[in-house]
Amino acid sequence: MNAARGETVLTVDGAEVPLCLTLGGLAELEHAFGCQSLTDLQLRLKHLSATELTKVLAILAKGAGAKIAMERVAPLEAARAIADAFHAALG
Repeated sequence: MNAARGETVLTVDGAEVPLCLTLGGLAELEHAFGCQSLTDLQLRLKHLSATELTKVLAILAKGAGAKIAMERVAPLEAARAIADAFHAALG
């Protein structure tokens, strides 16, 4: 994990999966959720369905060059990891 690059990790079955919010990932999320700004995206991310949660995790994993077995991810861990990734990238 490279904290200076804005990376964080999600633990899945005891293994660490790297996550990273990239500029491309932000653009992909804005498009996926129909947002016109980061403020719109911030508001939208407060109310995610399980399907949307898996989409966000997949984009964050892709940013770090990883893949996630979604069926093994605990919902609370997913939410924590997403918040950590955004905090690491955007402060």
